Amino acid sequence: MKLAVFATGGTFDKEYNELTGKLFFKQTHIPEMLTLGRSRVPVRIQVLMMKDSLDMTTADRQKIASACRQAKEQRIVITHGTDTMERTACFLAGKFSDKIVVLTGAMVPYKFGSSDGLFNLGSALALAQVLPPGIYVAMNGRCFAWDSVTKNRDIGVFESKPPPARPSMRRRGPHRS
Repeated sequence: MKLAVFATGGTFDKEYNELTGKLFFKQTHIPEMLTLGRSRVPVRIQVLMMKDSLDMTTADRQKIASACRQAKEQRIVITHGTDTMERTACFLAGKFSDKIVVLTGAMVPYKFGSSDGLFNLGSALALAQVLPPGIYVAMNGRCFAWDSVTKNRDIGVFESKPPPARPSMRRRGPHRS
């Protein structure tokens, strides 16, 4: 079973310019990461874009959806920036029902050496092989359905979205019959 891996950029693939102190994109690190992780999962890697997710537009998300729809593979991993990963997962929901799509990313660039990207990529590859069709986010060793995940920006992890508040059933004011 071959998986498609779509690169879209994000912190996952950023490089650091030591002279300017700025982060930039050069090329995806996915092939190097798969080699380092000794992955034996057959994959087809395709770079869709190299963007910070804060700069992603609706057209970019449509391009991702189109690539997923057109992929011969049923199982897809998308590397994505963490800032708008939830938004893209939500955008993809309902666009196709026969694919397993797992979005993942990194809070620290892979090239920094202490990145969570390698772990997250491995998790996403494993999950894409066993989950039923749907849209998922794999971060921090956890798997979330597209509609139940949020990025906790205070502590830098993804976690379950709290359930919506329910209206109070308590009566207000005097009880009248």
